[in-house]
Order: sequence, then structure tokens, then C-alpha cells
Amino acid sequence: MLSETAFDTDRIASGIIRWAEIESPTHHIDGVNRMMDLAEADMRALGGAVERLPGLNAFGDAVVARFGAAEGGILVLSHLDTVHEIGTIAENLPIREEGDRLYGPGVLDMKGGARLGIEAFAALREAGIAPRLPVTFMFTPDEEVGTPSSRARIEAEAMRHRYVLVAEPLRPWGGVVTGRHAVQRFHVRTHGKASHAGLSKADGRSAIAKMADLVGRIEALNDYERETTYAVGTLHGGTFVNVVATLCEAEILCVAPSDAVLAEVQANMAALAGEEDGVRIEVVPGLLRPVAPQHEATMALYAHARALADEIGIEFGHCRSPGGSDGNFTGTLGIATLDGLGVGGAGAHTHDEHLLKSSLAPRCRLLAGLLETLS
Repeated sequence: MLSETAFDTDRIASGIIRWAEIESPTHHIDGVNRMMDLAEADMRALGGAVERLPGLNAFGDAVVARFGAAEGGILVLSHLDTVHEIGTIAENLPIREEGDRLYGPGVLDMKGGARLGIEAFAALREAGIAPRLPVTFMFTPDEEVGTPSSRARIEAEAMRHRYVLVAEPLRPWGGVVTGRHAVQRFHVRTHGKASHAGLSKADGRSAIAKMADLVGRIEALNDYERETTYAVGTLHGGTFVNVVATLCEAEILCVAPSDAVLAEVQANMAALAGEEDGVRIEVVPGLLRPVAPQHEATMALYAHARALADEIGIEFGHCRSPGGSDGNFTGTLGIATLDGLGVGGAGAHTHDEHLLKSSLAPRCRLLAGLLETLS
């Protein structure tokens, strides 16, 4: 395994900063494709056979880069979209370093982790070390909205490989992810009856008022001890302030630790549908990330990685995580999938998002060790 001196923290950090400077919220195709341009250029510079996959369904492109055969190897899976809107750097989350912390949109989730994979492979190249297995990198554009355009591509690519490495952020306590809970989105709509809000409010039926009631009922279903959550994430309704609202829409993200609990969640959400107080309630199931179990292949991969981590001297516990990732799809397929291999830090999806620079070189060294020794 490569020594510590093969990994330069400042070099890794500068690469992450260069990527973070390009704001790439999922729906901003130009920003996402600029990220794909950078990933494609880096892959070509390393000698990869690069394929640029055109975007599907109004999402950005994807990039696949192969080093060796297309089958039987290691898939390094990353997404380059973020949740941060255009203007975040200027207004709420400027890219900056404060002690060990590097702040910026996407530095933790997951441009930092994506850069670690590239830097790890580059370090092996510079040392003249060839991985025992073929290595494929895949960069996708839409993970933050549930991977609607990339799931089939990810699954098809993953089925060609023995291992999948996902450099999503480390868990807050430093561990990696060997399984993931199910994550499902639901769209809830309330359909009311219009009336003049000043002259004849009693004649109307407010879609917003009913949705407010539903929001409270949905949030009351949270059961943190069972790791089962319901989060109302978006809410839109009404047209004019002087019109009783006829439509209100909400999107809910639900997390369940098992298929049995997921069925309960689905039943709870479906039970909201119907008509109450003259308002029709519609519940439409959305995108689902299935449960990724801690199966034998993944645990064997974890054991291999833990031996490398012990040699490096870094923390390497593991868990089943309530957060979803594209590792849900590959783990469900029975492919050995080790997730959460990215950078350490905190504040993902917030204006406090930051990584810890002290995590960069050790975690990059671990990834390089996996690429070098997996067989």
C-alpha cells in the first residue's frame, strides 16, 4: 500500500475547491455539465477510455471512464450534483478555509469524495502501481433528487463489476456504510373549493388549511427510536391572497429501516388519501430507494477495507445508514458495496457544509489501497 507521503492534503483540497467553485444544483443542467466537463478531462488525463452519456429526462450528462476491461472489476460511483442553489457561494456559503475546515457547497456531499477517488487513482498511476482489477469511474447528475435518470444506467454498470465503492461522506463519527435504509418520496395534493376570501370565505374549502392539518399529522408519525422518519420538505399552494386556495402540494421524504417498516410507511401515507371537510386529498408514491441489506459480499468487502484502515491507523466502524445514496441500488442487487468512503465533515445540505482537511490524505490513502488490492 502507498505510504503517507504519496498524498498531499493541499493538492487534494485545491482540487475540491476547483470543483466546488462550479455551482451545480441538480436542475441546473449547465452547471452539472460543467462538472462533467471537469470529470471527463481528469479521466482522459489519466488515460481512461471515456464515454459521455447524454442527459435523459431534462437532467445533465453522465460520464463513464474505464481503465481496463469493462467487466469483473471495481466501479467507483460518484454524483456531481448538489442541493445548493445558484448564488449560494456569494450569499450564504462562501468557499473558505478556517483551520481544519474547508467550507463550500458540495465539498462534503459529495464533490470531496468524488475528488478522493480521482486522487487515489492518480497516486497509484504516479507510483507505477496497476490495480489487480479493472477500474471504472461513473459520475452521475441527479442523485440529490432520487436518481430518476441514472438509476438504470447505474444498475446496468454495477452488474458488470465485483465491487462498488461509493465516496459519499463519512458518518459523523467516522464510520462507513455497509447498508442503507429505504427512502421513498410521496407527493400529496389537496384540492379545495374557491371562493372570495373576503366576501364569502365560508363558501370555500381551503386546500392550504387542509394541507396544514396534514403536515402536522404526517410529522407526528416520526418514530426516531425505530429509525423511521417522515419529513415534509416542500410546500406550495394558492394563487391570490384574496382567493380561498383550491390547490396545495407537498413533497414528503420517508425513511424506513426494513421492507416491513417501509410497508407500514406506505400504508400510513396511502391512508391519508380521500376526502375530508370538502377537500379531496391525493397521495402519489414517488421515487423509491430500496433497502440495501448488509449482505455477505458487502461485509467481506468491509473486512478487507478494515484491514487496510487498521494499517493506516484510522477509525473504521460501520453502520446501516438512514440516508439514501446510489449505493442503495447496487447493494440491493447483491453486489459488494462499500459506501460512505468519502471525506469527513459535517453540515451536508446546509449553509454550514464543510469537510475536515485532516481527513483527506488518510481517506484518499484508504481508497488507493482498495483500488490496488481488491481482487
